[in-house]
Amino acid sequence: MALFALLVAILVERLRLLPGSWQFDALLSKYHKSLVTAEQKPTLFTMTLALVLPAIIVYVLSWLVSGILWGAVSVAVWVAIAVLCFSHNSQRKAFKCYIQAACRGDSQACFHYANELDPSQDLESVTEQELGTQVGQSVAWINYRYYGAIALYLIVLGPVGAVLYCTVRFYSEQSNKHQIEQPLVDNLLFVLDWLPSRIFSFGYVLSGHFRQAIATWVSHALNPKCTARDIITQVALAAETLPQASSAPICLQSTISLLQLSKRNFILLITVLSLMTIFGVVN
Repeated sequence: MALFALLVAILVERLRLLPGSWQFDALLSKYHKSLVTAEQKPTLFTMTLALVLPAIIVYVLSWLVSGILWGAVSVAVWVAIAVLCFSHNSQRKAFKCYIQAACRGDSQACFHYANELDPSQDLESVTEQELGTQVGQSVAWINYRYYGAIALYLIVLGPVGAVLYCTVRFYSEQSNKHQIEQPLVDNLLFVLDWLPSRIFSFGYVLSGHFRQAIATWVSHALNPKCTARDIITQVALAAETLPQASSAPICLQSTISLLQLSKRNFILLITVLSLMTIFGVVN
């Protein structure tokens, strides 16, 4: 079921068939507003409930439909959850606008859309020559955060794991966006990212230049305090030989190179999952 749900989710996401109002973050926004008011500072209990309740609902739903119509309803639940978790039109739109702005030489718009693509990055000290590489690293990070990590949790823990990860990620982004300190969120996300980021970043080692990337991967992976973003972006940068910068105001070559590396890494993940399915390691 994991492979089938993942393939359907990728197809729906690529074709942008899911409306924005039905995407996971949009649904979580409505869920959050119904649980916590804007003026109310969430307590530890409220935050814990907000984080685990969607996963509990999915677990109960999966248990209730188990075995109905020879498992067809369970497959439908897997596919529906995978489609919801994988749909991220806002990131795709921001990246497309960035590419268009770079092609027409609009540096100011490039910085604007680069901030939209990855709000966690401070681009104030980044030059125009460095922006292409910086966005390329952001692409590698987004590929993990919005696709790779979800795929790994879907494979290992099913829809419950995917929903839990997406929920914690949503609240972490809300904290960073609105500068609101929310208990438990960042620490829990660090734990949830710790192992998947090391597994996914090793895919960059296998998908790119092994000799250059393996040393970087080992030094970061063996550091228990290394953040997921650091290991993903640094290993991706080491795994790909970036071309010489062009004379354009914003060079896209490094961005495209890291994007292609991210695509190869995700194809590797799908290939490994297919082999695991064939040999019965995952159902």
